[in-house]
Amino acid sequence: MEKQNHYKAVVLRIALVVFAFAAGYFARGHIGFDRNARSLTDEKVIDKIRLIERYVDKYFLEDVDVGKQEEYMYKGMLAGLDDVYSGYYTEEEYKEMQEDHAGQYCGIGCSVSQDIETGKITFGKIYPDGPAAKAGILTGDVLLAIDGKRLIDEDLNQVVSMTKGEEGTPLTMTVYRESSGEKLEFRMKRAKVEDDTVTYSMLQDQIGYVAVSSFEEVTTDQFTEAIEALEESGMQKLIIDLRDNGGGLLSTVSSMLDYMLPKGKVLVTIKSKNGTGDTIRAKTKHSFDKPLVILTNGESASASELFAGAIKDYGVGTLVGTTTFGKGIVQNIYPLPDGSAIKLTESKYYTPSGKNIHGTGIKPDVEIDLPQEQLEMAEVPLSEDVQVQKAVKVLQKSAGKTEE
Repeated sequence: MEKQNHYKAVVLRIALVVFAFAAGYFARGHIGFDRNARSLTDEKVIDKIRLIERYVDKYFLEDVDVGKQEEYMYKGMLAGLDDVYSGYYTEEEYKEMQEDHAGQYCGIGCSVSQDIETGKITFGKIYPDGPAAKAGILTGDVLLAIDGKRLIDEDLNQVVSMTKGEEGTPLTMTVYRESSGEKLEFRMKRAKVEDDTVTYSMLQDQIGYVAVSSFEEVTTDQFTEAIEALEESGMQKLIIDLRDNGGGLLSTVSSMLDYMLPKGKVLVTIKSKNGTGDTIRAKTKHSFDKPLVILTNGESASASELFAGAIKDYGVGTLVGTTTFGKGIVQNIYPLPDGSAIKLTESKYYTPSGKNIHGTGIKPDVEIDLPQEQLEMAEVPLSEDVQVQKAVKVLQKSAGKTEE
């Protein structure tokens, strides 16, 4: 299967930048509080909030949604940290995040993107055997309405929420098919869907190709199954494509590196602000010993960089492409008693050689850019993909073949 690259619209399912996902507990007796000299619970701050509230009550023209105000107060507390990776999540947002990281959900099995300027919502990847695929929806179809409700001002998150629900519940989607100029209606039932975070194929000269789009709970099994399937088909060399992979779960990338590297090898070291750290090592006996290339670009971030960095540090593979994003920090998720949650940046990670790549990224061994015309394509065939073909030549050269 070939990988879709370089979306120009905002794609919802791009992997989240959350790199570590931990269940915490936030309640009296489980976390201590050190009151700073200045606190948001100071009387001066509380008095100012009450004063603003009185002005709103007296002068604001419309009705006030106090619940929404409260939400944005919490969001503001985290936004005030001036860290794009920290944030507050409502109960609904937190549930969606958990669903994202699980890589499984109950919906129609597709990705959608929204044009920033026009608001037009277009179907992207259609998962095989999912409700959308079975109903007949195609990549490129434009979504007009769900259950008769026209989509005019809804943002992408609202639309995706409308497609999800309990297993077996029906929904009707109205779409416009630009290729035929038809307005079509499709009926389907929601079903459990597993994200295809890994796709693979066999290229020339028995070179296996595995593309990893994100590091979610389902990814480790999909990754090992892909490699094993390729090996059964006679794979002699391997390309792992981490381009446009924004990261995912620390536990997942650690498991995948454990599969690739010998037992006992350091996979990653995590250090918090107080200097304490944790070193994760490979525990299993399995390792990969065939010629290997890792493809990276400027959107390869976080977990992708940890994976690529470990492969480069141990010299067991060649990095091809462009310099990675440069996210060398770790976030943890802390659930709150009311079902909401906060995400906090709390540590840095270091590759096996002791490097922290935050703000700098990882420079590939073989640098090569995609030409502009391929950057503008929604999908680039692997046979034409300049970076993939360069990776093929690197592997051919490692096997004693000369480059064309």
